[in-house]
Amino acid sequence: MKSFARSITTNQVGIHQNLQKVVTRHLNSSSQKPLSDHTKNAFQEVLKWLGDWQGQLILDSCCGVGESTANIALAYPEAKVIGVDKSALRTQKHHVYSVETDNYLVVRADLQDFLRLLVLEEKQLYKHYLLYPNPYPKSAHLQRRWYASSTFADILKLGGKFEVRSNWKLYIEEFAHALHIANIRSDITQVEKITPMTPFERKYWESGQDAWKVTATLPANYT
Repeated sequence: MKSFARSITTNQVGIHQNLQKVVTRHLNSSSQKPLSDHTKNAFQEVLKWLGDWQGQLILDSCCGVGESTANIALAYPEAKVIGVDKSALRTQKHHVYSVETDNYLVVRADLQDFLRLLVLEEKQLYKHYLLYPNPYPKSAHLQRRWYASSTFADILKLGGKFEVRSNWKLYIEEFAHALHIANIRSDITQVEKITPMTPFERKYWESGQDAWKVTATLPANYT
């Protein structure tokens, strides 16, 4: 029996009234949260794996079980691809979705800390995917959304071609609005139902739901 994904239920109507204020505050400050030890260890594992790599670097944030990471690695064999997810339960299931190519790595890490470490290491991305992150649809949870957190500034600093997908159109619209606040142009389009990149995307399509994406080219070394 197939399990169908539930559609988004929210008490929020339209762009959040505090989005401008929250995004502007985070763009003008930096996170002071101590870095977690397990993320620092994962980051060292990634640096060792990368070695002296100077080619294209692609990040798959909130990769879950890493099916999308494997798909991206196959699509970009000339690049190194890193999948990051905070859940050990999810990353430990990656063996089910793994593919025979050596140009990608899936690690368990706190994404907020991992992105800060990439910035501190002065890494720049070729592409950055954020596929179906938890949208936190309750209005009171605005600052748990990536574009309304301190992590947004680090996302911008890492540059690259950026793509976010969600089955909640308002999430995509708010992400685009946050990019606009940061003076970055973006485009919103509906995701074509061809080949699903993630298990969530597959479930959404099977349950008849649509998905949308926002894409942007982030400038190198954003300040």
